[in-house]
Amino acid sequence: MINGRRISVVLPAYNAEVTLSRTVAELDQDVIDEIVLVDDASTDQTVTLARELGLEPILHDVNLGYGGNQKTCYRRALELGADIIVMVHPDYQYSPLLVPAMASMIAYGEYDMVLGSRILAQNSVKRGMPRYKYVANRFLTVVENILLQQKLSEYHTGLRAFSATLLASLPFERNSDDFVFDNQIIAQAISVGARIGEVSCPTRYEAESSSINLRRSIKYGLGVLRTSGQYRLRKHGFRQYPYLDIDPASVRARLQAAGTTAEPAPEVGERAAQVGGSARADGLPGRLAWKADVAGRSRSEQHGRGTANAEII
Repeated sequence: MINGRRISVVLPAYNAEVTLSRTVAELDQDVIDEIVLVDDASTDQTVTLARELGLEPILHDVNLGYGGNQKTCYRRALELGADIIVMVHPDYQYSPLLVPAMASMIAYGEYDMVLGSRILAQNSVKRGMPRYKYVANRFLTVVENILLQQKLSEYHTGLRAFSATLLASLPFERNSDDFVFDNQIIAQAISVGARIGEVSCPTRYEAESSSINLRRSIKYGLGVLRTSGQYRLRKHGFRQYPYLDIDPASVRARLQAAGTTAEPAPEVGERAAQVGGSARADGLPGRLAWKADVAGRSRSEQHGRGTANAEII
């Protein structure tokens, strides 16, 4: 807990066997109350390793995609009564050590959502980001800032934190099951006037870190532009889109009420609907257990490279 707020970390996993141990080892168990790992029908030993690390993974019987994986993650974290939910890609590209800092920015009432930026206050190319990815990231971010009227340093990070009040107020179930989910949920947050902060996040570009191919990268980029255009059209009353059909005033009222004082976490299941039939909990019901001392466990037999936690731009 931080300032009386329960912290849940969600790991949307797909073929993350090689990097999962290192990711979990750097999660600070002194402040994190539970870890939710959702496996999107991996073909490697991600699930086996997760159990060895003391987690109770939720399994998708079929691959639902990156966005579909996040939906299950967020549903479960809300069911567990989290006050703050932090998503960390389990491919170890983003630093798990930043979770307490990002959660604190929400726990003390400064922000409703926090993004870990690979661009802010660092030279991303020198740190290993391929130049073509950097150029694509900068182009898309400039367009998004213009159309969404924001000043964010990037929108494409796999490290992000939400207040449970904000997340439960957004109709994220209406978002895409693909990678553009990430941009749609930011557009939703902006549409309700959520306070969005950023922290500089050192990133790693290693062979084990997942990535997607050129075709899917282009599809993602077009989806980003489409999302930004849809936001703009709806803002000016030209078109309506179900995922952007939100009442900003009611959400802002809930955010203001939740941000005044720290309150006890609600009972399990109070905040969200039950996880749908597309996912099933594996292991004992109830709160996820996180056994101590996960450091030092590492597997390198397989180099899984999937889509559920892949780097996009």
